[in-house]
Amino acid sequence: MNDEQLERVRRMCLALPEASERLSHGEPTFFVRKKVFVMFANNHHNDGHIAVWLPVPPGFQEGLLESSPQVFFKPPFVGIRGWIGIELNQINDADLAMYIRIAWELIAPKRLRAQHATPFSKN
Repeated sequence: MNDEQLERVRRMCLALPEASERLSHGEPTFFVRKKVFVMFANNHHNDGHIAVWLPVPPGFQEGLLESSPQVFFKPPFVGIRGWIGIELNQINDADLAMYIRIAWELIAPKRLRAQHATPFSKN
């Protein structure tokens, strides 16, 4: 496992309100309450990606895939639901943290989001 990349993702995810980590399908997975908002993927089924899989707003997946195919990919299983894969060695910390925060906001319960709103949050 790529410990450095996992620690990077862990630090960002666990900084968010009520986030927790546990293994799911053999990979570190991050939850807000009981719902997944980020999955770490360490060469999942030998696909060559050291990445995270996370939800993005409706309609964003296709644009990300077209604009930056070296950074973004459609992950198996959850890609059909609009999630995106992000190659961790192709993205800086600020951008990764932004996508993780967006994923948290998409999954977190409405009341929790309202308690921790940012200027760009949709409550």
